[in-house]
Amino acid sequence: MNLPAGGDRARYDRATAHLDAPLAIVDLAAFDANADGLVHRAGGKPIRVASKSVRCRALLERVLARPGFAGIMSYTLAESVWLARSGFEDVLLAYPSADRAGFAELAGDPKLAAAVTVMVDDPAQLELIDRSRDAGGDGSGTHEIRVCLELDTALHLFGGRVRVGARRSPLREPEQLAELAGAVTARPGFRVVGLMGYEGHVAGVGDALAGRPLRSRAIRLMQAAARKELAARRAEAVRAVRAVVPDLEFVNGGGTGSVQQTAAEDAVTEIAAGSGLYVPRLFDNYTSFHGRPAALFAQPVVRRPGVGVVTVLGGGYPASGAAGADRLPEPYLPQGLRYDPQEGAGEVQTPLLGSPADDLLIGDRVWFRHAKAGELCERFEALHLVEGDRVTATVPTYRGEGRTFL
Repeated sequence: MNLPAGGDRARYDRATAHLDAPLAIVDLAAFDANADGLVHRAGGKPIRVASKSVRCRALLERVLARPGFAGIMSYTLAESVWLARSGFEDVLLAYPSADRAGFAELAGDPKLAAAVTVMVDDPAQLELIDRSRDAGGDGSGTHEIRVCLELDTALHLFGGRVRVGARRSPLREPEQLAELAGAVTARPGFRVVGLMGYEGHVAGVGDALAGRPLRSRAIRLMQAAARKELAARRAEAVRAVRAVVPDLEFVNGGGTGSVQQTAAEDAVTEIAAGSGLYVPRLFDNYTSFHGRPAALFAQPVVRRPGVGVVTVLGGGYPASGAAGADRLPEPYLPQGLRYDPQEGAGEVQTPLLGSPADDLLIGDRVWFRHAKAGELCERFEALHLVEGDRVTATVPTYRGEGRTFL
């Protein structure tokens, strides 16, 4: 559990005193410490940075300049192309795409085609790519497309009647991956270079839920079983694919919550992680690691409706996923504020309850943590980078650069 520090509140207030809220910051000392923690946990295997959890080119450049990090895992083809044109040389698109214009651009440019790897788990996706590259009719879209295959990592229990894990790839068995690898290899204009498996039910689910010991224990038991089953199946899948593609370049796995466990698998060559750089509130509840909250946003107090109540401007920034209280931002500093259960986090105003409200004046700030990592950047055009009690730089988010990919 990451406990708020009153000293941090005073420091952030001083650092941003010359700025008007709402605003967002990244504490660089915490960001760098989190990066070091990820590298330590990876045990020598390179970490591919998940861009959806960062969404700021300047911070992607910062972390990739550190030892232990190599490459980007992107989330849309348009983003992949943009990053590659911006100078990032190794971009793995983590999700299949239906962006025909993007595929035409990728196949028509040798530098882009060499920098970007696309995700495939169905032959129909190859058909779409081929139609896209041929649409221009000028023969320009002939450059080889780098392909990564995705393994379904979900845990199946009770003979498959119960599934635990995200619904992603339909490729579960090693022979299915080998078959698709053969189909890609036999198809002109494509080359299999990688294999990926994201175990979100391990990497993205906290196993130490405050006040819920029985559920926490059940999650730990599930995750232990999932790790054991997946490690064996992933190793078999890698062997099967390498029998078809001996020069496979990488096998990607993991996520912030499972870095050290996934890195321990011999079959895995690199780890994906991103949320562990910012450490949003959903990553507080892990026994495997503890990070430092690095990304926060501040909302100004604009009303004092009564004793024990203040109202801040805006703040209704829910995170993606199944709707619930855990998807709301956390009132973080000053400690002790909570939402009004009848209003929650509002679109244009958010009442906050608790005794600390009585010490807040109009214009003071309440600091929040987003539930998830990069989604915060869809609300702000800039991140103010804090070192000590000063803002030392202000850098644009994707949104600030006019890029809203999803």
